[in-house]
Amino acid sequence: MTTNELEVLRRDGLREVATIGAGHAATALSQLTDRRIMISVPQVRRVAYVELPEMLATFGDHVAVVSMRMLGDLTGRSLLVFNERDATRLCDLILRRPIGPPRALGELEQSGLKEVGNIVCSAYLTALSNFMGMMLLPSVPTLTIGSMPDAVASTVDPAEGTSDLVFCVDTAFRAESVDQPLTGAFLLMPDQASIKAILEAIRLD
Repeated sequence: MTTNELEVLRRDGLREVATIGAGHAATALSQLTDRRIMISVPQVRRVAYVELPEMLATFGDHVAVVSMRMLGDLTGRSLLVFNERDATRLCDLILRRPIGPPRALGELEQSGLKEVGNIVCSAYLTALSNFMGMMLLPSVPTLTIGSMPDAVASTVDPAEGTSDLVFCVDTAFRAESVDQPLTGAFLLMPDQASIKAILEAIRLD
């Protein structure tokens, strides 16, 4: 089997896990917003940490980043990234308000966005945990809003020993009665030992 074929199988395995997590997250968000929400996973990528700014350039200059530490048998960090417009729209959905234009997020909106991050990140981690037969626990979410490079960098603590490799799960939200989808990116940043365990779990290391 060629290197490219192995890489495709890795992505397919991780995408299957992510799709299961997306289904659980969609159910929870539908209950929270009292409207049908669907979450799809267009693709899963493995990128180097230094490539993140370029990869996330489509999110614009300002983003909202929900960050959670990954604890348990695997360690690292998970991020959920939204652009400014979709972060605002998502807050309106969570708070059951009419969808409005981008604006500064107050305390209530920030709390709602952290809850979305908590639901989505926890669902992805639970799917990975069940797939691997390991215990994975998410920490309390934190929210950072600002320029894209600074917001992403500020959520990563070098002392945690996070790997240079990042798994990026493109995440598309579709809500009932909302014409345009909301797009986000779920970033999984395991440490070196955890990356090896993940690849071994899908029997492709």
